[in-house]
Formats: sequence, structure tokens, C-alpha cells
Amino acid sequence: RDVAGEAPRYIYHVHSYAVMQAPEDDLLATCTYDARFAAIVGHGNVWGVQGHPEKSQEVGLQLLRNFGRM
Repeated sequence: RDVAGEAPRYIYHVHSYAVMQAPEDDLLATCTYDARFAAIVGHGNVWGVQGHPEKSQEVGLQLLRNFGRM
């Protein structure tokens, strides 16, 4: 199931630091909280999530399911 789309999706973030710049080809999702930052990046078979999908209700659970299917 896809978690992308036009409607906003919310992932729980708790940190006061973030990746403010990432190569556009590697940028898979962004968040905006005072400023836009990288929320999900991926390059080849390496992906990273800045946030806590395990604390993000259904969208976080779906994101983890999608990672498990890779």
C-alpha cells in the first residue's frame, strides 16, 4: 500500500535536529516544521527515515510494512 499522495501524511518527530539538505534524487519525503527538511531518503538499497514510524499510527505501520516487503 502506498503512503504517498497529495494529502498530507504525518510522522512523529521528536528530535531538534534534521537533515536540511539532501540530493534531490535521494529525497523521498519531506516535512515542514518551521523549515522544510528531509524525512525519508534513499539511495540504492539504503534508506533512512528521520522520524518514528513506530509511533506514527497507521501511516507509520504501513511504512514499516512496506519496508518489510522490500
